[in-house]
Amino acid sequence: MDNRGFQQGSFSSFQSSSSDEDLMDIPETAMDFSMRDDVPPLDREIEGEKSYNGGGIASSNRIMDFLEEPIPGVGTYDDFNTIDWVREKSRDRDRHREITNKSKESTWALIHSVSDAFSGWLLMLLIGLLSGSLAGLIDISAHWMTDLKEGICTEGFWFNHEHCCWNSQQVTFEDRDKCPEWNSWSQLIISMDEGAFAYIVNYFMYVLWALLFAFLAVSLVKVFAPYACGSGIPEIKTILSGFIIRGYLGKWTLVIKTITLVLAVSSGLSLGKEGPLVHVACCCGNILCHCFNKYRKNEAKRREVLSAAAAAGVSVAFGAPIGGVLFSLEEVSYYFPLKTLWRSFFAALVAAFTLRSINPFGNSRLVLFYVEFHTPWHLFELVPFILLGIFGGLWGALFIRTNIAWCRKRKTTQLGKYPVIEVLIVTAITAILAFPNEYTRMSTSELISELFNDCGLLDSSKLCDYENRFNTSKGGDLPDRPAGAGVYSAMWQLALALILKIVITIFTFGMKIPSGLFIPSMAVGAIAGRLLGVGMEQLAYYHHDWAIFNSWCSQGADCITPGLYAMVGAAACLAKEEFAHKTLAMDVMKPRRNDPLLTVLTQDSMTVEDVETIISETTYSGFPVVVSRESQRLVGFVLRRDLIISIVPPYTPPTLKLRNILDLSPFTVTDLTPMEIVVDIFRKLGLRQCLVTHNGRLLGIITKKDVLKHIAQMANQDPDSILFN
Repeated sequence: MDNRGFQQGSFSSFQSSSSDEDLMDIPETAMDFSMRDDVPPLDREIEGEKSYNGGGIASSNRIMDFLEEPIPGVGTYDDFNTIDWVREKSRDRDRHREITNKSKESTWALIHSVSDAFSGWLLMLLIGLLSGSLAGLIDISAHWMTDLKEGICTEGFWFNHEHCCWNSQQVTFEDRDKCPEWNSWSQLIISMDEGAFAYIVNYFMYVLWALLFAFLAVSLVKVFAPYACGSGIPEIKTILSGFIIRGYLGKWTLVIKTITLVLAVSSGLSLGKEGPLVHVACCCGNILCHCFNKYRKNEAKRREVLSAAAAAGVSVAFGAPIGGVLFSLEEVSYYFPLKTLWRSFFAALVAAFTLRSINPFGNSRLVLFYVEFHTPWHLFELVPFILLGIFGGLWGALFIRTNIAWCRKRKTTQLGKYPVIEVLIVTAITAILAFPNEYTRMSTSELISELFNDCGLLDSSKLCDYENRFNTSKGGDLPDRPAGAGVYSAMWQLALALILKIVITIFTFGMKIPSGLFIPSMAVGAIAGRLLGVGMEQLAYYHHDWAIFNSWCSQGADCITPGLYAMVGAAACLAKEEFAHKTLAMDVMKPRRNDPLLTVLTQDSMTVEDVETIISETTYSGFPVVVSRESQRLVGFVLRRDLIISIVPPYTPPTLKLRNILDLSPFTVTDLTPMEIVVDIFRKLGLRQCLVTHNGRLLGIITKKDVLKHIAQMANQDPDSILFN
């Protein structure tokens, strides 16, 4: 974000004022970024000259050096600014060196040194415990509130449908989801469970509860924590790249996101809770960082903790500690030292076992989708797997383009001003269309579990309603067999569910409620995979003598596993697009041909008045420093905020020595560097800008916005259509 204002007089006025117009008029003061000796020659003393020496007015012509006398505020960060990684790591090394040296002086200092080293592991333990506990609370609450839309348990209203019927003595195996202790709303209101009127009552209550949950979710987000909406993963990646977003990981965001995530999932909208769980875990990590000075006062160290917290979030979302570490390492983190790898794994393990001890799924397992496939896939099945991959790519392209278009419409029209109404409309449409279809009425996680399931003798699902289902000669494994009426009915319902999921997810993602995209995307792919899997299974059964089947699929054999196709389809809908770049850095940098020259500061030939003019006429977040305008030899880069703070002390000397706020090693690329490398550098290093040089001469600058516009152009999109909040 561009820093659009600076102030005058003192640092306190810098914090409270926002005017650019009332700067101190000190045109005789020169700016000096050079590395020359700070001590002026003795024969250059000028009697009677007054200058500020850190303690008041003095008679010596001493050059002010902020390396020795830092101004309060230099080195801190405003909201929507990027941290200085080199500065933060240097601070941590100095702190660690000081603690190590003091540890040799006394026993207490040694104890302090040991506790400082152990504090990181203690913090990981606390993050794992808190993340696992909150994830268990969210899972249990969401399951109960989802079932609340259909009925209530008379033995205890806090039991969900499954738990209510566990201890019932009047349940048969075929109807194990029906028990007298669980009453639908039609039974409670009109004492009827069947018939058209009972169906209408249950329909009405389902829609009513969905609207209530959605209204509470969007209202709480809008009033108390606007940052609690969405998935949170893109913003977490931005923060881990070094960007500052105050309040995004605060306590109010944690509380509201935890509550509204339960409400949003329970409303039946096409969204998931797995992505937002990463945000919840990172909120836990950020809040707990304030208990340890080492992490509270250092932004780079705090991001090491957030990387571990992200791993813990994925661990509790999917019950996969190793997967969480890999996700943090490969997808969200920019700085990931070896010690963070082990601490992330420790935090993910603690979080996973905490969740397991709570046992929200009731099966004593960690994983969200537990499946067992007994039949290996065959080489020929790569063909339908490729088809699923193509479907996943088409779905991804369709979703990205249509969702971006819808988000742009939301932002540029009156629709964006009424988020509550938008959420209620989408929820009403979703609930009305979802209730008649049992596969859209159930929660998305339950739907995916059923689609992944490999049919066995004990399954009563319509997806397993095959003819001759109990006629098996292979023990517990069932051979391929003709589909029954239940399977055909399920295929039609799943086809309709696929259309609804594809369409409604486009309009759901991006609303002002917590929403994840993992589960809806997996559901779309799993439905498509199961449909294709059943089709292949029936094709192999009725045409086992075809050349493509007769070599490996004999009649009565267990050849095709439809659940495996559902899993492949779910994975296919989670791919990332890669871009191939053929341009060079000189094609993207600014200034371009016929553009105004790049705004720069010179090393030692500018006055404070010159700098004030540049700051007041521009909104850039920083400026390159060159030796002179003629040579354009690059010296370094100075941040706008540090520059503003440094030129407003109440007593300004004739020469301001500002070498300590100058970054002497800004990231640079040559003008012939391929943009593919530049984009990779921005992604992995979390840069906000990099300078373009040719033989040491400054040519231009590439910012993060320039990179995003370039990516949009490579995707055949309008570069000016990119939305920057």
